[in-house]
Amino acid sequence: MRPTRSWFEKDISGCSLVGFIHEDGKRVSGEAIIQPIALMNERSNGLGGGFVGYGIYPEMKDLYAFHLMYEDALGKDEAEQIINESLFIELQEEIPTRKTDGIHHPPLLMRYFVRVDENRLSELEISEEDYIVETVMKINSRIKGAYVFSSGKNMGAFKAVGFPDDVGKFYRLEEYQGHTWMAHGRFPTNTPGWWGGAHPFTLLDFAVVHNGEISSYGINKRYLEMFGYQCTLMTDTEVMAYLFDLLLRKHRLPIDVACMALAAPTWEEIDHYDGKMELAKA
Repeated sequence: MRPTRSWFEKDISGCSLVGFIHEDGKRVSGEAIIQPIALMNERSNGLGGGFVGYGIYPEMKDLYAFHLMYEDALGKDEAEQIINESLFIELQEEIPTRKTDGIHHPPLLMRYFVRVDENRLSELEISEEDYIVETVMKINSRIKGAYVFSSGKNMGAFKAVGFPDDVGKFYRLEEYQGHTWMAHGRFPTNTPGWWGGAHPFTLLDFAVVHNGEISSYGINKRYLEMFGYQCTLMTDTEVMAYLFDLLLRKHRLPIDVACMALAAPTWEEIDHYDGKMELAKA
């Protein structure tokens, strides 16, 4: 007789998460985020790790910092053609890395500090932020093997296939100083472990790390496409990042309302607050 099992055969919400903000704006080394995430390696499986730091590019704080990964030289050439046609590049360089035992077969990693042509914005009658989003979507959806994985100001994402502490060493995060840091160790369930699929997912200054999975990926993907977003990175967390951009930046919803829309409270929670969460019933 086989014993009755009372646990799931499938781990559906592993993942490790950590983050902190210095409210006084003090900037600290990326080593401060590597150490705590390394303590949770048992919650990930080495198929994705990543970080995001804010305040890390003070000398370029007024420029958009594009971080891109390329699978081949052709993708790099085609993506750089779009960047050069769309934006002014003030500086471009390889993202500094070091050889790390736990990181294998890295793509070519580049960063571009760019600004927008104000005349083009006037011609197109479009906001600067929308123009940047359009450029990101154009590269990610049209160029095979090229992915923009960070596009905000004075911030940057760093991610790879590997355990988070190895990813942090690979990107030499101890050399960066930031006032806000987040880290994630991935335990992929329904999607493959690949460089573009590691967290965080970012768009402009928004960054999302996520534990678990959402059941409404398909319908939300189609909803976002109506507003010009293209989901190309094969994971539900990309949807979450774009939804935050849509709800907070474009629709200008308060952050608590946006969070309620994305992760609705249970009826038990609504009843507990005795009428204070009537919006959740809408």
